[in-house]
Amino acid sequence: MDPELEAFLPFLPDTDLTDPVGARESFAERATARPAPDVADMRIEDRTVPADPDVPVRIYRPREAQGAVVWLHGGGFVFGDLDTEHPWAARIARGSGAVVISVDYRRSPENRFPAALDDACAVLAWTAGHAAELGVDPGRIAVGGHSAGAGLAAAVALRARDEQGPPIRFQLLNEPGLDDRQETWSQRTFTDTPWHDRGKVALAWRHYLGGAPATPYAAPGRTADLTGLPPAYIATAEFDPVRDEGIDYAVRLLRAGVSVELHQWPGTFHGSQAILSAEVSQRQIAALSAALRRALSD
Repeated sequence: MDPELEAFLPFLPDTDLTDPVGARESFAERATARPAPDVADMRIEDRTVPADPDVPVRIYRPREAQGAVVWLHGGGFVFGDLDTEHPWAARIARGSGAVVISVDYRRSPENRFPAALDDACAVLAWTAGHAAELGVDPGRIAVGGHSAGAGLAAAVALRARDEQGPPIRFQLLNEPGLDDRQETWSQRTFTDTPWHDRGKVALAWRHYLGGAPATPYAAPGRTADLTGLPPAYIATAEFDPVRDEGIDYAVRLLRAGVSVELHQWPGTFHGSQAILSAEVSQRQIAALSAALRRALSD
């Protein structure tokens, strides 16, 4: 493991997904201790996207943005919100130059699949319909996120393809959770890795699906046909149970004729980019931002 990251292991808190409310409160409390991002050169606005129900969003507008990304936070479908995602959404906006629309989608287990996906798709449609107001080219809209949010972003791309939804320029998938079956080598092996392990992944899927069979829109790794999807940047962490499903998805996209950049970060674990003082974490965030900038400016 990366020495800088390893030094933090004794201080990492444990997230108890058996108690969703407590997990949210604990995560929100820890988020307040993170360094504030630099937002001096961007406008930030909280809005509500009309839907059923309405979806809260936070919009980050850097100067002279060309494109936008519908951004979906991580948290195992259970925790995370606009405030806890603020440091990452702001850094992505600043680093990429894109307008970031951070989505406060409904969380499980109170709101199971497809609630979060419906919210994300509603925000994508709203973003495309309000591109002029946002000051972006409607042909330069991406979807992206971390962890469960990255899995949601992949599902949004699938649904938009299948239902002739708004065109998506790019998928930015960081450590995506894509497959509820947990059959890969990394899922079978990483039972005690930092922050995220096999047991927590299983609990997250249980909260999200509620025992119902998973469809490809819930677990994009189940999708048989990946043709016609947007180009993707997929990042995976070495010591992460969802590592192999991200790599497998990237390879399957390539075989389906989709352009993919795959970056496997050695020495890292799921969510370790949150340790901002580590040099590898800074490089991870910079790489995500750079990939988005390239995709929306080409």
